[in-house]
Amino acid sequence: MMSRQNTALWLPKPGARFEVGPAPYTSPAANEVVVRVRAVAVNPIDGLPGFLYRLALPWLTFPTVVGSDVAGEVVEVGADVTRLQPGDRVLGHAFGVDKSQNRAAESAFQHYVVLMQHMVSPLPDSLTFAEAAVLPLALSTAATGMFQQDHLGLAMPGAEPADRGETVLVWGGSTSVGSNAIQLARNADYQVVATASPHNFDHVRSLGAVHVVDRSSPTVVEEILERIAGSPLAGTLAIGSGSLPKAIAIAARTPGGKRIASTQPALFTHIMRRRARRHGVRVSSIWGGTLKDNEVGPAIYTGFLPTALATGAYRPAPEATIIGHGLAHIPDALRELKSGVSAKKLVVTL
Repeated sequence: MMSRQNTALWLPKPGARFEVGPAPYTSPAANEVVVRVRAVAVNPIDGLPGFLYRLALPWLTFPTVVGSDVAGEVVEVGADVTRLQPGDRVLGHAFGVDKSQNRAAESAFQHYVVLMQHMVSPLPDSLTFAEAAVLPLALSTAATGMFQQDHLGLAMPGAEPADRGETVLVWGGSTSVGSNAIQLARNADYQVVATASPHNFDHVRSLGAVHVVDRSSPTVVEEILERIAGSPLAGTLAIGSGSLPKAIAIAARTPGGKRIASTQPALFTHIMRRRARRHGVRVSSIWGGTLKDNEVGPAIYTGFLPTALATGAYRPAPEATIIGHGLAHIPDALRELKSGVSAKKLVVTL
């Protein structure tokens, strides 16, 4: 095998400055592939202040490499990998910061990354690497919340359309997670009601939401209840600050599912559970990596996504904004992310 030189964006310790430097090239084990990364996207968890790294990811060993969103080309496959081969254009969810992995070789911010083959999807030629890189973590988070049995437990997308006659509420429809949740729900034949700021209404409708309500409206709860009307509520995905109290109020007053899956920090979600229980509502906190360990991960990345991307039934959203080329530009993207973005995802090409 030809010798490959790897380079990574290292985080020496929590809260330190990122540093570009050499990294080992790691060959794939069974059921793994190595991808030459061509584009990565950034997420809030990638640029946490030092004390929050210790709180959110206390198991991480340093120096480390972070990053979850990968698009690139397969360069090597491990034993038992038959669905992918060198040269394939793919996107994948990198799990290096996950507690079960905790390995720099499996994080996105480097030239060569090791990925679990069942969390990788081939890309059609119609999609660029930058477009594809917006998907993995947001897609995984939405799918975890919607389809895992310990969250909403909804029916997964299937080839045969089914008129379910139920509604999914996506609070935060223009976010990265919300943009994926809307599309997943529509592909699973649920009606979608979503919230967003008015300037993002068209974006959210284009993804498949039947109704969109201004999340800042003083009458937002009543407006959503009116849109849901007699359709049973299959479940709610609550994304972002301020979403849970209103989601609980809505679930308490609608027929159907009383489950809410929340992307809020686990501690806050735990505090809100007591209020929810008084209304017969169940609230769970999503960790976007758990689907790799159950049936949901392969059902989405190997069963659903390849065909859905190729046919246009699913599209990368929100739109990619390229910040620069090269690992050294990832900290620039993280700084811009902290200043706030709306209906877009920040991407660096490599």
